[in-house]
Amino acid sequence: MKKSYVVLHLAVILAGFTGVFGKLISLNEGLLVWYRLFFSFIWLFFILRLFKIDNRLAHREKFNLAKVGLLITLHWVLFYASIKYSNISIGVVCFCLTSFFTAIFSPLINKKGFAVSELLMSMLTLLGIGLIFHFDRSYHAGIILGVISSAFGALYTVYNERLVHHYDSKVINYYQMLGGTIGLGLLLPLYLHFYPAVSLIPGMKDTIYLLLLSLFCTVGLYVMFAEVLKKIPAFTVNLSFNLEPVYAIIMAFLFFGEGKDVNFSFYVGLILVMASVVLQSIISVRK
Repeated sequence: MKKSYVVLHLAVILAGFTGVFGKLISLNEGLLVWYRLFFSFIWLFFILRLFKIDNRLAHREKFNLAKVGLLITLHWVLFYASIKYSNISIGVVCFCLTSFFTAIFSPLINKKGFAVSELLMSMLTLLGIGLIFHFDRSYHAGIILGVISSAFGALYTVYNERLVHHYDSKVINYYQMLGGTIGLGLLLPLYLHFYPAVSLIPGMKDTIYLLLLSLFCTVGLYVMFAEVLKKIPAFTVNLSFNLEPVYAIIMAFLFFGEGKDVNFSFYVGLILVMASVVLQSIISVRK
């Protein structure tokens, strides 16, 4: 169990870089996510063959894995849209609401009773997001997109928790990235009609960023994510990922000068979000 928590924390650190790459890559959110999915699929294709992992499944099983990949695809598109319409700090803090939505969706989907402690801690996160929401009206669009993104992130976690007990995590991600690549690829012409892009093909710098993002912050991150779900409940995993903003905001302040764009209510909201993580950690240790 201790090893699983170490892996979980390493995954959170990797997750902190996803927002930074979203700011560095010049492509719009739709193209950014499609290339992220495509490169991740290619990485996994070679990893499965290098380690001789059997990925032969029935067509129905492949489809079931692939359609869960559409949830993470929607989560990513909205997450990067949130960053591009606001900034890294706003995008990653809104991601913290994933634990709130998980506390609601998980009992409904798995037909279990609601956990009062989870709901209370999630409400603390929600209060923190509410304070952040009021600090600057120009960021409201980004915040709304970030909140919707976290809902899809929660759905992905709940359904993925079921899959990790039956399939190899790399096989799961292989078909999910394939499903996302095909699904978003079919929607891209319509998407680009309403949100045209200056260039469809990434430049050299963007390509390097996309390769790093797909290898470390996608393949590495989500394989680790799937592994820890075998030992740690989905709610605890999502709440632990609330630490992602700490790393992402530090990097955003250092490299993008975002510290000057936030005020006191932002910091109060962030403290409330972090308090929910500390409380959940204390409860987990006692259990």
